[in-house]
Amino acid sequence: MSYIYSIITKLCRFIEQEIRESYIFYIIHSIFLFFDRQWEKSILKKIYPHNNKELIKSNILKNDLFDPLIIIFLFSLFLILGLKAVSYSLTLNIIIAFISFIIGAKIIPKYLFNDKTKLKIINFNPEDIYPIGFCLLLIGIIFFFINIGYLKGIPLLHPTLRYKLKAALTMPVFLIIPGISIMESYYLHLKNEGKLTRSQVRFRFLFLNMIGVILLLVLAYRTPILALLLLMIIIGYYGDSISINEVVIVGIIGLLGLIGIGYMRSLSEMLITSNTNPFYTLESRATFTINVLDLLSTLSGNFGLMHGGFILKSLPGSDYGPRMMVGQLLNWRNGVTITPTIIGPMLIDFGRIGVAVGMFFIGLILGVGYKLLKISKNYFYIGLYGLLLTYTILGIETGILDIQVLFYFFVGILVYLANILYSKFY
Repeated sequence: MSYIYSIITKLCRFIEQEIRESYIFYIIHSIFLFFDRQWEKSILKKIYPHNNKELIKSNILKNDLFDPLIIIFLFSLFLILGLKAVSYSLTLNIIIAFISFIIGAKIIPKYLFNDKTKLKIINFNPEDIYPIGFCLLLIGIIFFFINIGYLKGIPLLHPTLRYKLKAALTMPVFLIIPGISIMESYYLHLKNEGKLTRSQVRFRFLFLNMIGVILLLVLAYRTPILALLLLMIIIGYYGDSISINEVVIVGIIGLLGLIGIGYMRSLSEMLITSNTNPFYTLESRATFTINVLDLLSTLSGNFGLMHGGFILKSLPGSDYGPRMMVGQLLNWRNGVTITPTIIGPMLIDFGRIGVAVGMFFIGLILGVGYKLLKISKNYFYIGLYGLLLTYTILGIETGILDIQVLFYFFVGILVYLANILYSKFY
């Protein structure tokens, strides 16, 4: 594994160095530094704390706003938003899911990394990690322009073009998200080293996220935009660069943006009228998704339907993607993607047993990641935990099904397992 890591870091360093030496990078970098200097001189800087004092946070939520148990809280809110009484079978499955998640996230991690005198954490070289983020962002930008050229139009202006997007071309665009995550966490490292001020870090956060949001907005995507905003506030919060008040403000902006984009798309596709309450799109989506989950709960029983075949639909080349497969199972019309929630895939593959095991392991991954974040305050573990928590939060509705997201969790498992073994035996 270390050999693969070495190859990837050397390749990414080479690519980054070659691009840095190019004339176009010099121009872009000069423009960025110009805006950075103007920011330092501007009156807007006063809005953002830039001294070395601890940012004020709520006493109640101090440092624990993004504890893994936020998944239980948000899943409960999603169920309430659905405005529908669920069946006994689904109620039982949800109870099992919550208990299993809590055991994995809160109970098992209590027995890990407790010996303070012999505590050992793997430290990743920031100069190896940053080029990886840079290359992921670069790949995402390149494939953004490939998608625009393929469509010969802009999906934001012509919503019907979005249905012509090819997964093989759009999946690399989403690498913008982990790329920005890695670069933002690297800036936290520079702040801790005294090489950047808090104000400069915050400006870079805003600049990177503005780039990502614009590119994803042009492709008319909502969920990836929400992922970027979530990542920014999680990484900034645990990196002492964003206060609790700003977390709330960004959260409200993200929610309103999600509602607004959904409302405008529904209007353009004549799914609703202009007299419809904008919140209706959010409520109806939650209600529909919970109805789907209720049906899957009834169909799956204790041991499931596909026994691993459903999650394999996430692999490239499958006739049906996993969300299209949900439609097939429910005898829905062809070509429609349906979100099954975070426990839907577990139900389809392995039923009630799958929910218990699956939610336990998701909770365990987040629980171990959160404990590493808390005891190390390391930039890398802040970024990794932020990425995994972000996609778990989004997966509450959509499910954790995309191949790149499954890969992020696979990397998380390897990193956290390596730390457990390293702390025990080295």
